[in-house]
Amino acid sequence: MQYIYISFALLVISFVANRNKTITGFRKGMLQFFRLMPPLLSVIIIISIVLYFLPNELILSYLGESAGWEAYFSAAMIGSIALIPGFIAFPLAGILVNTGVSYGVIAVFITSLLMVGFLTLPVEMKFFDRKTALLRNGLSFAGALLVGFIMVLFYSFL
Repeated sequence: MQYIYISFALLVISFVANRNKTITGFRKGMLQFFRLMPPLLSVIIIISIVLYFLPNELILSYLGESAGWEAYFSAAMIGSIALIPGFIAFPLAGILVNTGVSYGVIAVFITSLLMVGFLTLPVEMKFFDRKTALLRNGLSFAGALLVGFIMVLFYSFL
């Protein structure tokens, strides 16, 4: 709630400093917000429907603590294959944490989602050579698993 107050105070300060720029910026921001809202809502609705029909036990069997280290590999594979924008991935990660998925598995999922692109690999190979694209994706995949390992170490000390 304090962020709303801080944002409002900064808006007032900006308005006092330069009324025209503030109004122009506010209009541009609102236009961008309304452009982003339909795809954002549609993806959130689709993910919510899928998560509704997937039992928590199924999710936890692949991504939960009972899956052991395989959960990290599953998260890396799902993240590497999924084509979900980052602004959708973070709310999805919150839902998965509430389901019982560990922060380490979530870190692997988010990292691989944003850094690895198995489905976009053919396009990447057209712009870079095959070796570079495979090396980048392979190192990113390994990096995602390393991030998960570091998260496990970090949270084991807390």
